[in-house]
Amino acid sequence: MHLIPAGKNRFKLPRQGKMKVDGIVYLNDKLFRHIYRDNSLKQLANAASLPGVVRNVFGMPDIHQGFGLPIGGVMATAVPEGVISAGAVGMDINCGVRLITTNLSREDVNRRILENLIEAIEYFVPTGIGKKSRRGEFKRDLFLKILHHGVPVLIDEGFGWKEDASFIEENGCLPGAKSEAVSSEAMKRGASQLGTLGGGNHFIEIQFVEEVYDQETASRFGFRENQILVMIHTGSRGFGHQICTDYTKILYKAGKNYGIEIPDKGLSCAPINSPEGKAYYAAMACAVNFAFCNRQLITHDVRRAFQEVFQKSATELEMKIVYDVAHNIAKFEQHREGKLLVHRKGATRALPPYHPTNPPVYRETGHPVLIPGSMGTASYVLVGTPKAEEPFFSVNHGAGRVLSRTAAEKEISKEELKASMQGVVFDEKAYHLLLDEAPAAYKNIDDVVDTLAEIDFVKKVTRLRPLAVIKGKD
Repeated sequence: MHLIPAGKNRFKLPRQGKMKVDGIVYLNDKLFRHIYRDNSLKQLANAASLPGVVRNVFGMPDIHQGFGLPIGGVMATAVPEGVISAGAVGMDINCGVRLITTNLSREDVNRRILENLIEAIEYFVPTGIGKKSRRGEFKRDLFLKILHHGVPVLIDEGFGWKEDASFIEENGCLPGAKSEAVSSEAMKRGASQLGTLGGGNHFIEIQFVEEVYDQETASRFGFRENQILVMIHTGSRGFGHQICTDYTKILYKAGKNYGIEIPDKGLSCAPINSPEGKAYYAAMACAVNFAFCNRQLITHDVRRAFQEVFQKSATELEMKIVYDVAHNIAKFEQHREGKLLVHRKGATRALPPYHPTNPPVYRETGHPVLIPGSMGTASYVLVGTPKAEEPFFSVNHGAGRVLSRTAAEKEISKEELKASMQGVVFDEKAYHLLLDEAPAAYKNIDDVVDTLAEIDFVKKVTRLRPLAVIKGKD
């Protein structure tokens, strides 16, 4: 598998073998050297061979090998003749990012205050693989309402502000959820995990606005220089993981029965309108709504922690949601080919100003595109442009790994981790649990963002720097 240049920061994976469309990968010269380190191009080629795939399959600048579709991959299939794939959405369904403002400034938070905030947040929000909510299991009736109707249910229960849902992708609820499509094992895993952070690359980060690139748009989003913000990155926990595991098996068997040649089990799929395809979408929508609600409960608890530390209400601290975006999701959308099912795996939707499906609060600006960096490095807020239509208005979701977790643990020392985290408050006692998330395990976030900014797919709004980070630890 070899790429050929196809314009600035743009490479083509030519159609070959059983591919039905070309692959397009967005890279600059610095990122290009990483592309042949894993099997991500082979995974793109596999996706390009599925029935009903349209236009091209796309790899974002943060592309790296995943399960089925590479992370940083985008694939759209025609409706109704195309397929739906659990592996093209991912294990952590609706892993995503939420950003919250405050009216605090950098000078308001010294190291001691940051340590107090971390302690307070960790008291309210359990972190780590398998951790359960301090609230215990939600009652079944309420849990089912959450799966079907998302964040508005939690707001009605007192976990949030009335306006919160307006600042969440899909208003915090993806239509089409049906809990009967979810296995009892997934239900069991999910019922006790709402409001927990999880492990791996998930985090809660206290940041400040380091640089403003677009003053007008930044003001519309509620930003100013040196302002304190909170970024939350987590998803659907064991609930979504179990759904992906269940339906990978179901779709693999179904695809064979429908005569689909499945190039890799990670891309198990079935026709969109088949009983199995419809069931997966209904279960996936439940996980999407679970994840929106997970971040909503964490938002509620982060507000509580700030209130406790600063002895002011979250309203007084102006802790508003800027936006909440999904990374791993399949959505029915209208594009120039007509109605498509767009699979984004480790990719972020980026609608430009005045796009009809922007949330009303951001119709004139385009919604904020939230791009977290690796632990200890910068994050960005961007907006999409009309040129991002090429990859179905999709951009990257983060920096993207260059070292596997195992390789990072072997190659990165405690001293290197501490040096890369200089000036950032984190749990140094647990450094051995964080080596796989060290900045050196990831691509340079500036290179990743600049790759798309230089071809006018996105416009930079602000650059954010971390002051303190909470990682989900085992």
